[in-house]
Amino acid sequence: MKILDPTITEGWDAGIAALPGASFFHGAAWATVLKKSYGFTPVYFTKTEGRLSAAIPLMEVNSFLTGKRAVSLPFTDYCEPLVPHAEVSKVLFEAMVQEGRKRQWKYIELRGGADFLGDGPASAWFYRHTLDLTPGEAKLFKSLRDSTRRNIKKADKEGVEVRFESTPDALREFYRLNCLTRREHGLPPQPWQFFEHLHEEILARGMGAVALAYFRGNAIAANVYLHTRGAVIYKYGASDKAHQNLRANNVVMWEAIKYYAGRGFKSLCFGRSEPENEGL
Repeated sequence: MKILDPTITEGWDAGIAALPGASFFHGAAWATVLKKSYGFTPVYFTKTEGRLSAAIPLMEVNSFLTGKRAVSLPFTDYCEPLVPHAEVSKVLFEAMVQEGRKRQWKYIELRGGADFLGDGPASAWFYRHTLDLTPGEAKLFKSLRDSTRRNIKKADKEGVEVRFESTPDALREFYRLNCLTRREHGLPPQPWQFFEHLHEEILARGMGAVALAYFRGNAIAANVYLHTRGAVIYKYGASDKAHQNLRANNVVMWEAIKYYAGRGFKSLCFGRSEPENEGL
């Protein structure tokens, strides 16, 4: 068993990609964004047998409000432990507990890992929504609700245009809309430096894109997507409520579905939602 930091481990992405169940969030780029933006310490528990054979990503979070703890991973919808069988699970779990006591962690939080924990009770649970992109544009559009299809057609008729960009300016437009949306929900926005690092480590390296909906030259809705190895993740969405009647949110998501399906991607994950949120 070894504790590794993927941000400085040569060949991490190639090794992790070979493990069943690996997602974008297991990669070095996402770890680097979290480390640079928030000062978290990567503590990834791994097992190697000539090559990487198991991995449980953790970030050590040290806050004066909540104390020191380990999370897999902060600001991440899901991050399953990548373990091949129960014996390896037991070895890594014991190593995590031992290391946690040494580092004085209050607790360890896993976002995923039902199989890994066995009979251990979950403190919370969520739904995860994933769309199969392989049926093609026509079948995907037909599978939408009638109201959604009408909203998409309305946005098209009103002249809403969607562009896919990965520039710093595109991300700034998203951030402006994100601040509006978070304020509407009574929440503080993420710090701009997080999105700066997101651009530097992910978008600028071809692992994500911003889908921007424009109306008369102004951005009125935007989504941020992350992608790797045929899988896409819808990570962030924002819009200007003043233009809600144009249904830009519907058209920007539909254009993303078309965009990625047309480029051979197999699935689009919409993230997680609470069980009580029946609308999602």
